[in-house]
Amino acid sequence: MPPPVPSPQTVLDRVRRDVERNALRARNGLKLVTGVDRPGVGQTPKDVVWQRGRTQLWHYRNESDTYGGVRHSPPLLIVFSLFSRSYILDLTPGNSFVEQLLTAGFDVYLLDWGEPDQRDAANTLEDYVDDYIPAGVDRVLELSGADEVNLVGYCFGGDLALLYAAHHPEAPLRSLTVMATPVDFEHMGPLVDLFRVGGLEVSSVLDADGNVPPRIVVQGFRSLTPTAEVTRYVTLWERLWNDQYVASYQAMTGWSDDHVPLPGAAAEEMVRMLVRDNGMVTDRLTVGGDRVHLSDVRVPFLTVRAERDHIVPAAASAPLIDLVGSPDKHELPLPAGHMGLVVGRTAARTTVPQIIDFLRRRSEPLETAR
Repeated sequence: MPPPVPSPQTVLDRVRRDVERNALRARNGLKLVTGVDRPGVGQTPKDVVWQRGRTQLWHYRNESDTYGGVRHSPPLLIVFSLFSRSYILDLTPGNSFVEQLLTAGFDVYLLDWGEPDQRDAANTLEDYVDDYIPAGVDRVLELSGADEVNLVGYCFGGDLALLYAAHHPEAPLRSLTVMATPVDFEHMGPLVDLFRVGGLEVSSVLDADGNVPPRIVVQGFRSLTPTAEVTRYVTLWERLWNDQYVASYQAMTGWSDDHVPLPGAAAEEMVRMLVRDNGMVTDRLTVGGDRVHLSDVRVPFLTVRAERDHIVPAAASAPLIDLVGSPDKHELPLPAGHMGLVVGRTAARTTVPQIIDFLRRRSEPLETAR
């Protein structure tokens, strides 16, 4: 039986729709090419409350009145990755991890590493784990009057937070949450394999400042999904008429291509200890000359994994739950990508609410806090 023939009105409506969408595609395509009307990112109001070198501690202002009058203690400190810019956690108004935390009543701080230059080339993991993070925690406690913090790490910021918690078991932590955090570096893909088994040395990719330049990191991530560029543009063409989609596309792809230099000394240490020794899985970690064990992480713990993550594949993050020694530990695997854990619909509906629930159960209303 042949399919029904559409009515002339239906055909006319489809033609009108296609004409309108093609006009919108032309307009939005011109905006993309010229860079006009790029969405503002990282717009949640904040203050710089501590700084050392290029590193800054940000305190976000909680101007929301939607948290029902209940604020939570202790404060929450986010440790970001060394590889990219932190505005992915505060992408755009209405699509912001930080904004959701504030709306839920949390007092939110973030350690941002800035843009390293030649003055940072000698930075090692010890500088971040034993200097910057402890100093940031101390400043948060000083400003808030609290005696503990909830610590949250994103991507490699989760690795730094794990090393800090393991090397400082006496640290004033109420809980530790990590998101999209790699521990088994044998599963981190082609770029890591070049250093792991391909014989590539960090010294061969350093720039004149002694750092790994951003273009190396960008190309490394792109090599993980070689067809992603084509797929991305096909999807963009199909939805180019949709203003909301285009704005989101600009913000998210802008961040995915927006990396910062990686301090050379830290990169050397990562390759030796985390990549070639696979130290987190094999228990061969050293910070400041001390052996460090993830089993010494004993605070309430949550690991959030993205099952469709092409930057930190599921196989790279899955072993973590068994490596930490916390009696109170939880794993949250989600059908999302790397960015989808913190921005977009999955984040708004699933990831962030579950993280907030975990943190709330390990916090108390500010007026009754210790």
